[in-house]
Amino acid sequence: MHRSLLLILIALIFSCKTEKKDEVTTQIPPKKLSTVEKIANAHGYQNWDKVKSFSFTFGGKIEDPKSGRSWVWHPKTNTIKLVSGENTIEYNRNAMDSLALKADRGFINDKFWALIPFQLIWDDGIAISEPIKAKSPVNQLDLNKIVITYSSEGGYTPGDAYDIYFDDDYIIREWSYRRGNASEVSLSNTFENYKDYKGIKVAQDHKKIDGDWNLLVRNVKVELEE
Repeated sequence: MHRSLLLILIALIFSCKTEKKDEVTTQIPPKKLSTVEKIANAHGYQNWDKVKSFSFTFGGKIEDPKSGRSWVWHPKTNTIKLVSGENTIEYNRNAMDSLALKADRGFINDKFWALIPFQLIWDDGIAISEPIKAKSPVNQLDLNKIVITYSSEGGYTPGDAYDIYFDDDYIIREWSYRRGNASEVSLSNTFENYKDYKGIKVAQDHKKIDGDWNLLVRNVKVELEE
């Protein structure tokens, strides 16, 4: 009687150990994020799926409300509204005519400035270097650097390259643009004055090393789905 009970207990203990071992071996390790995924997430990419509309004004001056190009983008339907001066254009990126194509060049450029952390995920045909430590071109900060090179085919500006400088929290602080992947830099500027818009972080000021040049991304508004 006691021997049978002991055998049953041993069998149960062995069964429990086997089940626990199976549980451990079948656990899926967390996905290792790439550098650009970490950059995108640091700027709120995980919240983008909930965005119903994204509005912003590119360029212009704060004291002049009609300056710059103002955009309203509904990413789920790909409908876009542009207000520039006295002109208003509305179009859908899935069905564009010649007028829409002209406006879309501006949209792609302006959206790239406003949402560059997400473009690193969205854009196809890009080569991404491994991160290195480097001095930033404007403020001479010790930052991390990756080089983004676009394919020589397709897009509005094929073959261009961007040197992206980001801190240890993966927030972009500066960049350099090199037209056609040339060795000389076409433009270097900062990304600063970040604001959080319902989980989406956008840099509003972009300053060069000299002068009072500051390209603004302002009037940002994010509408979420209910």
